[in-house]
Amino acid sequence: MKSTLIDATSPKTWALIFDKGGDPVAGLTAFAKSQNVGAAHFTAIGAFSDVTLGYFDRAAKDYTKIPLREQVEVLSLIGDVALYRGEPKVHAHVVAGRADGEARGGHLLEAHVWPTLEVVLVESPRHLRKRNDPETGLALIPSA
Repeated sequence: MKSTLIDATSPKTWALIFDKGGDPVAGLTAFAKSQNVGAAHFTAIGAFSDVTLGYFDRAAKDYTKIPLREQVEVLSLIGDVALYRGEPKVHAHVVAGRADGEARGGHLLEAHVWPTLEVVLVESPRHLRKRNDPETGLALIPSA
């Protein structure tokens, strides 16, 4: 992954370009850690050689995995970065377009970039912190 700081004023804005085979969740997490980004939002477009989406099963308090083991276009990828137990945590949702034009979407659990993923990440002025939500079992940003 290559990164370029495209606006150094507040809020800082980066362009992150993932190469073939890159893992977007791991790459975004590592970038946030290396740049001390405690809160940000991002958008991206590109393509994946495969992706695993997740649908949160409320009763099971876990994600149902939806694997797409095929080349897909990233029609939209949006997410945020917030601190959880002092470390940056990426939360992202993606809509993936299949060759037949069908779209599938969900929580981004895992993916491999092919041939590229173009991300614009904008840092927030204050750090966001996630906490365990006992009702869902998820690490969430509290509303209050």
